[in-house]
Amino acid sequence: MDYQGNIFRPPSEAHSILLQITTGCSHNKCTFCRMYKGSRFSIKSDDIIMADIEFASTHCRNQDRLFLCDGDALIIPQKRLLRILVAIQKKLPWVTRVGTYANTKSIRRKSMEELKELREHGLKIAYMGLETGDDITLKAINKGADAQRMIDTGKKIRSAGIKLSLTVLLGIGGKKRSHIHAKETGRVLSAIDPEYVGALSLMLTPETPLYKAHERGEFQLLSSSEMLEELGIMLASTKLSNGYFHANHASNYLPIKAKLPQDKATTLALIEQALDGKISLKPEYMRAL
Repeated sequence: MDYQGNIFRPPSEAHSILLQITTGCSHNKCTFCRMYKGSRFSIKSDDIIMADIEFASTHCRNQDRLFLCDGDALIIPQKRLLRILVAIQKKLPWVTRVGTYANTKSIRRKSMEELKELREHGLKIAYMGLETGDDITLKAINKGADAQRMIDTGKKIRSAGIKLSLTVLLGIGGKKRSHIHAKETGRVLSAIDPEYVGALSLMLTPETPLYKAHERGEFQLLSSSEMLEELGIMLASTKLSNGYFHANHASNYLPIKAKLPQDKATTLALIEQALDGKISLKPEYMRAL
């Protein structure tokens, strides 16, 4: 397989075939992220992509899921992306699900009919970084979209029959906007009503604008108890009709796996127990991005 630069994928795609069809991220401006800072966004040639699919047809027969890397494969023009999905269906008929990262720009560029066409050819889940539902924080982290656009594009891709997994960042609003960030994020999550929500806890990465802002004293990190309090407010503000709210990433202080709405009350009680010191939190040295 031809891999260029660092390859990233969601935790749930750990055992998937990783097919890199783009390099880098089409946005690549978020103040907290440097995942793709060393990679210029580009679409790989069809020859390389098709050769990798051919390789997978021989060497990846035990993997029934495939993830399209890198940061935003959905932005590929429809005809090219459809050609890739058709090749996957033909050469890897045992693959039951194809996933990709997405953002508001790439979703807006696809019509509803195009998204449905991608779904019919195997694209069954998209992963999107919401980070926050607070417009002021979204602007501060240079996300490139406001809350309403997040809602509109999230609902659009779900309406096309593609499952949606949203990532939110605990602590991204800093101390000043912590509670607003939590409540507004819950509001946006409720409006989109995705199948999956993954909450990560902010860990500052050196050389990013947010890290430098912290060094200058312009951004304050939350303590572990403040992160938990924010998580509780966010969860209390989130209403999902039939979705999963997970906070079991390596960055989190308290692992949580909840099915909403049925597990909401017990999970909020668990957070309260942790805040009261009745449940031990993950120590700092065990946290990771």
